[in-house]
Amino acid sequence: MKFTTLILFTFVIVVMLSPISIRATAVGGFGEVAASCAPANLLPCLQAITTGGTPSKACCNELIAQQSCLCSYIQNPAYSMYVSSPNARKVLEACKVDYPTC
Repeated sequence: MKFTTLILFTFVIVVMLSPISIRATAVGGFGEVAASCAPANLLPCLQAITTGGTPSKACCNELIAQQSCLCSYIQNPAYSMYVSSPNARKVLEACKVDYPTC
């Protein structure tokens, strides 16, 4: 329990203090569509990622919206441990979001 609390606290601090606002561009059939990558918007997923629980609908909606941002998060040392963890993969699978190949 203490470890989970520590991970949660660390993630919240990193997200809140992080000046990083990543901008990803996905190319679709109708040209380029830009998505604003905001790691703080993934906070509804934090409990499911840290505990391995079932993700909420809000979590899944945000993961779908930020799917094009996942590679940026994986490559960022501040966020990679959350996106690359086995629990994160379970959350992505539960939300029907493919794990990215970066």
